[in-house]
Amino acid sequence: MNRRTFLTQAAALAAATTLPRGLGAAPGSLSSSSVVAAPRGQAEHCIFIWLGGGMAQIDTFDPKKRGNSTSSPALPGTDYDVIDTAVPGVRYTEHLAQTARLAEHVTAVRTVNHKLGIEHALATNYVHTGRPVSGSTIYPSMGSIVAHERGAVSSELPAYLLIGYPSVSRGPGFLGAKHGYIYLVDTESGPAGFTPPDGIDPARSAARQRLLEPLQQRAADDAVLADYAEVQREALRLAGPGFMRHFQLGEEPGAVRQRYGGEFGQRCLLARRLVQAGVRFIEVSHNLNFINGAGWDTHNAGQVNQHILIRELDTALSALISDLQEKRLLDKTLIVIGTEFGRPGQFDGGGGRGHQSSAFSLVLAGGGLHHRGAYGVTDALAGKPVEHPVSVPDFHATVYAALGINPAKDLVNASRPVPITDGGKPIAALFG
Repeated sequence: MNRRTFLTQAAALAAATTLPRGLGAAPGSLSSSSVVAAPRGQAEHCIFIWLGGGMAQIDTFDPKKRGNSTSSPALPGTDYDVIDTAVPGVRYTEHLAQTARLAEHVTAVRTVNHKLGIEHALATNYVHTGRPVSGSTIYPSMGSIVAHERGAVSSELPAYLLIGYPSVSRGPGFLGAKHGYIYLVDTESGPAGFTPPDGIDPARSAARQRLLEPLQQRAADDAVLADYAEVQREALRLAGPGFMRHFQLGEEPGAVRQRYGGEFGQRCLLARRLVQAGVRFIEVSHNLNFINGAGWDTHNAGQVNQHILIRELDTALSALISDLQEKRLLDKTLIVIGTEFGRPGQFDGGGGRGHQSSAFSLVLAGGGLHHRGAYGVTDALAGKPVEHPVSVPDFHATVYAALGINPAKDLVNASRPVPITDGGKPIAALFG
């Protein structure tokens, strides 16, 4: 919200308070009585798959006319063949064949857009937090807001777990360390530091904690030391075999592990196990060591083997959807595919694609939503929205509403109310 909008709404609110009792607030005011009720979904968990680098929507979930990256000159358009999905009239590219067969459980939101530019870090932060970087305020990520609003299911579980590398964009911001993540990069071993060293039994660990408590109590509530103490209490709460057993992928049948595919697929399988255990929000990074030479940032020659990434995504995503459905968890679990921006329909001089934030696809699956294969329409080269544009705050509001969180609710930052979304409105068509 900019300064002019805030002052306008504040003036409206002041005017509304002079009305006779019972007449309510003026339109446009900040009064909760004038806010239209948001839809409320039934999802209990969220798996957020992050495709860092910028997934090319035109080569995945929003294909257009056939192009050619290797011709001279390069022909703008989709670089792969296009196939039908299980939803009549909705088409994806050939490398998403398995997901296409499950499209009745999927909605590719094709008209997401933002004006944050095409710099990776700023756009990554925006898609994670729903807000641009602003002064000294650090806004919380989607995962931390879900953790804050829905909390942990039990004392043996964290609310928010990150399978990937940590960053400020994924963190709790002004909500504080209590609503941050636990992270791991090795799916086989789980998070480091949650198993006591040899020789430290529960009694000795408890004695150490008693010695530390007087020092922790001296820290002011807003001090860094207080945040550290909160993190340590959370770690002690989770330490032990009750939490760590969920990371033992070897317990899964060989056929299931094979179904999910390689390293990224095993991350998604672990996410399913964590959902089964009760973790609220899991972010899974698609970090495949740039097996196509560029990851999802497909400039120049990165386009040549982009299909490898898309196939890996297709294998893992389709396995995750099917597995959750078989375990009767799909309606309770919202799957989100995020990326910082998309890519233009035109090819660059090296045969790859540049960056584009004017239109790109973010994807939703499961979560009890009324899916339709795709939502929104872009122009001939997927460069601009034509029907039903969706802002990043709108997308965030849709996720929160699906998880039963009111996207109009205020959080509190230093006694100042901060709405959960930056004016976002849920996509009403996805709620039955």
